[in-house]
Amino acid sequence: MRARELKRWLAEAERLTPAQQEQVLARLQGRRSRDLVARVLAERTPTACPHCADVRIVRHGQANGVQRFRCRGCGKTFNPLTGTALAGLRHRDRWLVQAEAMEAGLSIRKTAARMGVHRTTAFRWRHRFLAVARETRDRQLGGVVEADEAYFLRSFKGQRRQLTLHGGGRRARRRGGQGAKRGLSAEQVPVFVARNRHGQMTDYVLPAGNKRGILAVLPMAVAPDAVLCTDGSAMLASAARDLGIEHHALNTLRGERQRGAWHVQNVNAHHSRLKGWIARFRGVATSYLPNYLGWFRALERNAQTGAGAASLLRLAMA
Repeated sequence: MRARELKRWLAEAERLTPAQQEQVLARLQGRRSRDLVARVLAERTPTACPHCADVRIVRHGQANGVQRFRCRGCGKTFNPLTGTALAGLRHRDRWLVQAEAMEAGLSIRKTAARMGVHRTTAFRWRHRFLAVARETRDRQLGGVVEADEAYFLRSFKGQRRQLTLHGGGRRARRRGGQGAKRGLSAEQVPVFVARNRHGQMTDYVLPAGNKRGILAVLPMAVAPDAVLCTDGSAMLASAARDLGIEHHALNTLRGERQRGAWHVQNVNAHHSRLKGWIARFRGVATSYLPNYLGWFRALERNAQTGAGAASLLRLAMA
C-alpha cells in the first residue's frame, strides 16, 4: 500500500463505529498471530518421528498452511505441533491474543472477552498454554541460594465435587475467602521456593510441610556445592545437614535481617511478588497451583530478559 492510500485509509478508519473498530483490530491481531505462529513452526523442523522416534522422516505436503511430515518407519504423518500441548488447538489467529492476556495476567472472564470465546474455552486454553511452563524450572541452583516456604490457602475453586469429598465438610468460600484457623494448619498448602543471587529460581508444591517433603525436592532444587541461606527454619536446616549442603540460618525472630553476605531478601521479595500476583485471581484451585507457579516463573524470566508475550507463545509450543 502506498503512503497516500494508507493516509486515506487511516482517515476513513476514524469514522468507524466502536464495533467496527473492534472488528478491524481483531482482523489485524489475527494476521499478526498467524504470522508469528507460522514463523515459530518454520523454525521447528522435527528430527525424529513423535510416534516411533524413527529419524527417517520426509516432507509430506501442507495442511492449513503448516508443513506436514511423514515417517518412513511407521508411515504416520505429523506436523511440528504433534505431541505438544497445543496439538490440535484451533484458531491460530487467537493464540497471540491468548499469550498477551497471560502476559497481562487477565482473569478468565476478561481473557474470554478479549478473545471472543466462551469462558470455559478461555479456561481450557489457559491451562493448555501452561502445560510446558508448569514443568519449566531452573534445577540445582548454584552459588548462594536463598530458600523459604510460602503457604497458600487450600482451595477447591470450581470443583464442588472435590470440595464435598475432601473439603472436610466446610462450605465453599467466595472470591478466595479466608481460612477458618489462624496461622499454619492443614488448610495451608506449602510451596518450597528457592532463588539464587543470579536470578535463577525454582519452586515445588510440597506433599506435606515437613522434613520428608523438603527432602523430596531439595536435591532437585539446590546443587550439592551450593550455599543455602534460610530464615532459621529447623526443617530446612535439618534437611541441608542430611544432604551435606552448607547452610547459614538467620534468626529473623530476633530481628536479624543480614549477617555479612547472608540474607533472604531476594526470596522474600519473590514471595511478595508471587502472592500479590496470585491474589488477583481471587483464589486458585490447589490442583492448578503448579500451573500458576509455572506461569509466574515464566513472567519473572521475561521481566529479566525483556521478552514479551511472543515468548509465552513459544514456550507453550515447545
